[in-house]
Amino acid sequence: MLNISHNQLNKSVDITKSKSGKRVFHGRYYMYFNRFLGAFAVVGIIILFLPWTQNITGRGLVTTLTPEQRPQTIQSPIPGRIENWFVREGDFVSKGDTIMKISEIKSEYFDPNLVERTGQQRDAKALSVGSYGEKVKALNRQIGALSQERQLKLQQARNKLMQSKLKVQSDSIDLEAAKTNKQIAQRQFDRTVTLQAEGFKATKDVEDKRLKLQETEAKLISQENKLLASKNEVINAQVEISRVNASYADKISKAQSDKFTAQSSQFDTEAQVSKLDNEYSNYQMRDELRFIKAPYDGYINKAIRGGVGQTFKEGEALVGIMPAEVDLAVETFVEPIDLPLLHLGEKVRVQFDGWPAIIFSGWPNVSYGTYGAKVVAIENFISDNGKFRVLLAPDEEDHEWPKDIRAGSGAFTMALLEDVPIGYELWRQLNGFPPNYYQPEGRSRPKKK
Repeated sequence: MLNISHNQLNKSVDITKSKSGKRVFHGRYYMYFNRFLGAFAVVGIIILFLPWTQNITGRGLVTTLTPEQRPQTIQSPIPGRIENWFVREGDFVSKGDTIMKISEIKSEYFDPNLVERTGQQRDAKALSVGSYGEKVKALNRQIGALSQERQLKLQQARNKLMQSKLKVQSDSIDLEAAKTNKQIAQRQFDRTVTLQAEGFKATKDVEDKRLKLQETEAKLISQENKLLASKNEVINAQVEISRVNASYADKISKAQSDKFTAQSSQFDTEAQVSKLDNEYSNYQMRDELRFIKAPYDGYINKAIRGGVGQTFKEGEALVGIMPAEVDLAVETFVEPIDLPLLHLGEKVRVQFDGWPAIIFSGWPNVSYGTYGAKVVAIENFISDNGKFRVLLAPDEEDHEWPKDIRAGSGAFTMALLEDVPIGYELWRQLNGFPPNYYQPEGRSRPKKK
């Protein structure tokens, strides 16, 4: 106590003669104290040489190994209005169970028979495609018939042309014969005239020869006319061949034009049928989207858009669902200075929030309430919190993790490194040095050149 009073008790009262004073104020007191200090020092020195496991600690959250098993929200890909709920919060749903029913809010989808009507339109267009196909076939047959008829007509015209040419040749021969007969008749007439002048032939003979000469001249002229007519027939036959070609080419071209028009209409109708097929499939899928279904087995944990009659846009979250069975994992975050010390497959101890635990970070064997894990993934890019994300999976060689932990709960992690003396660890901590850098078994250090 402070000596601020003028009436000092220690000067007026002798406490050395009391029982407690006799136990304290004697020469052996310092010997006991020195023995205590010595024993404490020996124990402290021994403790400095005890083994200590270096570790990297971090805080994290319970998550899942596969993204599809993580809690999620269910959205609607189409806008709509809530019509009816089929579940309550906390209910278990199987994959494909209907959670809610929605209705359309866009006017172009109000028709309740939209799918059936679109199917009828598609079927009608499909029949039109068949009709155009039959028309194309009929026009193909017509074109074939016209082509065959043209060949026959051309053959007939060529035959007539050949006959005309042969007739020209025949008439030419007859003409030459007529010319020869005329010449003979002319010589006979001249010789008869000469003999009549000499008195050897009568006048009647001269008149007969003159008559015969005139007849041969008439035959010659007639034969020339026949030859010209035959030549005209050859020209007419050639013209007929050209006319047949032009006529049937026009008919075939018209039939081909009708065929191409029918094919164009057929292809256009097929395109319309394909478009209607697309619309029909879209309407069918949209009709199925009016029922919001569970993507997997799980529990409904929150109704984000409650009530009936509320409207929402496409992509808005409607309800939250948590998977029933998950492969749990822990995502923890470590400082950048500790990242080179972690490797895939290394052992980690995990303490979950809400589970009683007694933790000695340097003596994992005497810790209680921690569970084994191993490193399965290390992120190469720094997170928003300035640390690197590390994913931990349960260790099959250790105790199973508790069944009641849920994704999102907190966790404390300890990555176990080398075993060093406690004195070395204290010296490292006082100097702010990182844990010993080492390579796990199976990995060799890079050789120095």
